[in-house]
Amino acid sequence: MLRTVSTCLLLAWGSSWSAMHAQAEAPSRPAPLEIPDAMASSEGEMKPYAEVIEHTELKIEMVPIPGGKFRMGSPDQEADRNEDEGPQRVVSVSPFWMSKHEITWDQYDVWNEEIDQLRRQMLSLAKTSRDEAVDGVSKPTEPYTDMSFGMGRGNYPAICMTQHAARTYCKWLSAKTGRYYRLPTEAEWEYACRAGTETAYSFGDDPDKLEDYAWFFDNSDDSYQRVGQKKPNPWGLYDMHGNVSEWVLDQYTPYDSIQEALDPLAVPKTLYPRVVRGGGWDDDPEVLRSAARKASEEDWKQQDPQIPRSIWYHTDALSVGFRVVRPLNEPSDDQKAAKWDKTEPEQKDPEE
Repeated sequence: MLRTVSTCLLLAWGSSWSAMHAQAEAPSRPAPLEIPDAMASSEGEMKPYAEVIEHTELKIEMVPIPGGKFRMGSPDQEADRNEDEGPQRVVSVSPFWMSKHEITWDQYDVWNEEIDQLRRQMLSLAKTSRDEAVDGVSKPTEPYTDMSFGMGRGNYPAICMTQHAARTYCKWLSAKTGRYYRLPTEAEWEYACRAGTETAYSFGDDPDKLEDYAWFFDNSDDSYQRVGQKKPNPWGLYDMHGNVSEWVLDQYTPYDSIQEALDPLAVPKTLYPRVVRGGGWDDDPEVLRSAARKASEEDWKQQDPQIPRSIWYHTDALSVGFRVVRPLNEPSDDQKAAKWDKTEPEQKDPEE
């Protein structure tokens, strides 16, 4: 990793200043659910924590990712490299937490099927301010079929959602917990996947070792698998290579069109193509490399029988899921609207 003492000091100072500035502009929302180790005022105070999904027994384990610099993309000499992985450039990333695992069906269906609110009502619990907040977040329309396509739900990774659906889940989770969650940027995702390495995979360059770290075409038995069964990367993140590809926030665009060096993001302006990372259970080893990119396509809705086609489901993206991040320094509402939560065109269900 390209990281120096001066860089660390600069990032630490920037984090402290940003934290104070963010507090001055803190968006109005319900008070967060109090859970151990979820609060930090600096990178040095960040710890792993388990985000509670209130009114359920479920938690989302979050791992602290230190800020720093890295070379994004792959070098010209890397085996099976694609042209869209370069030119390499040095990128700075601010500290954040990332979910240890891909979001599972159990965690997704709490929002998708309003399980938390149904349980709250069954237990005759009064609404909290967070319950009031989630009432204002959209949820998907009913799918025309089981979107797991018989491969398993529960602790298996949720799949077949559009980027819009994954983004909306993050909005729901933010309202549900009182803490700001979103999808990772493409830069954050690769930085976390590499975990300080510059090799093709986070464990080295030898694809023969992939069996220990990933589910892919050769070992998946034509299906995704329960999360967290393989070895994690050096920063404790599981399934960054394989199992399911993961949505990031970015429009799929050439690297040389992105000028930002600090926390870059290609804000989406069109529905296609957008970026997924990491490769899935049905991909070959080269697609699982840390720098490999995949672009979404309209064909991912090929089996969708609805007219117009759903804004929530990609019926033919059986190896596409997501994980969530939470930045140490939450942006202001204006910053979210201008960058982090911005996406075009607006997605709306057709009026009945």
